[in-house]
Amino acid sequence: MFIKHHFTDNTRTFQPKFPEKYKGKWPILVRSEWERKFAQWCDVNPSVITWASEAVEIPYFDPINKKSRRYYPDFMLRVLDKNKKEVVYVVEIKPYRETVPPKQKGNKSAKTRIYEQITYSRNQAKWTAATEFCKKRGYEFKIFTEKELFGR
Repeated sequence: MFIKHHFTDNTRTFQPKFPEKYKGKWPILVRSEWERKFAQWCDVNPSVITWASEAVEIPYFDPINKKSRRYYPDFMLRVLDKNKKEVVYVVEIKPYRETVPPKQKGNKSAKTRIYEQITYSRNQAKWTAATEFCKKRGYEFKIFTEKELFGR
């Protein structure tokens, strides 16, 4: 069940069926329908031992503003894989279009093209930092798009 939250128009709270599995800060905030779906999956999937939302702070260098910033990936979860080995995943939920270099052709305005390039560049910086962060700790960094979430 979702309750409209006061943070932003698209931020809502998520109420898990199995709150003992959740190890992050309360209330559980989800910023999109896709994040809500992933939170539901974490909550009810028996292979997920524990999970949290925006539980990891990763420093990165913002190439656009030329300064150090902090990145909070959407989820962190501890999972038992098919071999019963524990694996920790740090997960970002993003639209596929933000994970590939933007196309510079077509009827897009200059403003749109610049916005897409900035978003892509900033995401790449965040994800490079997250990959290194995870590698040092034996975690795995994953980006899930609508393709992984919904098979689109």
